[in-house]
Amino acid sequence: MEEHLLYGSILALLLGFVLSYALFFKRNGVVNDAEKSANTTTAVARECGSRNGDGDDADVIIVGAGVAGAALAYTLGKDGRRVHVIERDLTEPDRIVGELLQPGGYLKLIELGLEDCVEEIDAQRVFGYALFKDGKSTRLSYPLEKFHSDVSGRSFHNGRFIQRMREKAATLPNVQLEQGSVTSLLEENGTIKGVQYKTKTGEEMNAYAPLTIVCDGCFSNLRRNLCSPKVEVPSSFVGLILENCQLPHANHGHVILADPSPILFYPISSTEIRCLVDVPGQKVPSVTNGQMATYLKTVVAPQIPPELLDAFIATVDKGKIRTMSNRSMPAAPHPTPGALLMGDAFNMRHPLTGGGMTVALSDIVVLRNLLRPLTDMNDASTLCKYLESFYTLRKPVASTINTLAGALYKVFCASPDQARKEMREACFDYLSLGGVFSEGPVSLLSGLNPRPLSLVAHFFAVAIFGVGRLLLPFPSPKRMWIGARLISSASGIIFPIIKAEGVRQMFFPATVPAYYRAPPSCCS
Repeated sequence: MEEHLLYGSILALLLGFVLSYALFFKRNGVVNDAEKSANTTTAVARECGSRNGDGDDADVIIVGAGVAGAALAYTLGKDGRRVHVIERDLTEPDRIVGELLQPGGYLKLIELGLEDCVEEIDAQRVFGYALFKDGKSTRLSYPLEKFHSDVSGRSFHNGRFIQRMREKAATLPNVQLEQGSVTSLLEENGTIKGVQYKTKTGEEMNAYAPLTIVCDGCFSNLRRNLCSPKVEVPSSFVGLILENCQLPHANHGHVILADPSPILFYPISSTEIRCLVDVPGQKVPSVTNGQMATYLKTVVAPQIPPELLDAFIATVDKGKIRTMSNRSMPAAPHPTPGALLMGDAFNMRHPLTGGGMTVALSDIVVLRNLLRPLTDMNDASTLCKYLESFYTLRKPVASTINTLAGALYKVFCASPDQARKEMREACFDYLSLGGVFSEGPVSLLSGLNPRPLSLVAHFFAVAIFGVGRLLLPFPSPKRMWIGARLISSASGIIFPIIKAEGVRQMFFPATVPAYYRAPPSCCS
């Protein structure tokens, strides 16, 4: 604790000067910155070509056709690559997360030419967040003034969005979507040559390509071959869909800083509101024996805004309750010739901030730009060395969103510790100040300003703000001690997350040799 306190205090003071400097220039204008699904399956899934097995069927094999896999298939297919996508189930997914796309993610969607995939699915525009705590509330708007009027967040049914992207990918003649279960990667002398999979009819097949990209989601059974997964399960979400009600703030996500942990509300259609109740730990009350309904009515319901309470109780009474573990996993890849990891198979963060799809789409843009100059991808070892730059180039965006998600979740959870209580209260009041104090953090949250230094500056500005409130008007030894512990607590929250993300790649990516790696002459 003493070490955290010492380093945290020094860093907080330095960052206080950095923030003051930035705020000064900001003010002076210098800083700029399934029935239907069964039918859809028929439309989406193409019949396999004549070369299903023993040759190079494609330039790229993509394992999984979720958000990352489907978007990647369209992106690479549009660039002229022959793409073979193998997805376990091509019917419409039914998930309780992956339903809110931040404005930064929507900009990436536009960059990939996929923005029409949020049309015709009753997607709702999202313009910011509303925070609730102890009867108080504040509204935080996305800083969208500099963007086209169409740019905002989008919320929707996850399955509808994925099916739209699958359909669009399937319109390309060089993209083949096939339903099948990949059982293993085909390896030869340390190089991944393709995959072995079972078709929809149970037939075992091999598919070959110079590059295999694994995007098979958070429960990936292939990632152990390509990374060192350190999966944590800090909590679970309990999901409900509320009907016949209106959010207190239309077209905004709602975050209730409840006890013991946050509750989320956001629209997923013109008539439905998603509710996600966070339950800390790896165990949740049983749904089948009624313990969950009792928990939701006795612990959660009293903390819900009155406008939503009746609909919440009605949904609980109907028994339409689902649960899902929240997983967090830093990216720790093993660069492997012939293969690459992407999406939740590669990197996960707490879904509190809705940043997962933004990270995945940003990663696709990075990978697309790296692959574009290449005309030949058959030299696996040379390609692998070149693509090491992917892991560095993605870091500033991915690490900012990952760190923010992990840090905010810990700050927003209730705690009996007085210093943590003060940090939570300071965070709410800091964001309530408006102006740069809310715009900065919200631009980070939205993916519009994914700058790691800005994240750390605002995080410790919150801590300093909390300490200042404790010391005014008259400091006392007790208040000074709580303030010191607050700085220590803030350091203990953010530094381990930054360490897991990689300090050098996150803050100083230009010092990593792979950052400057040029396309190999043999492949371009």
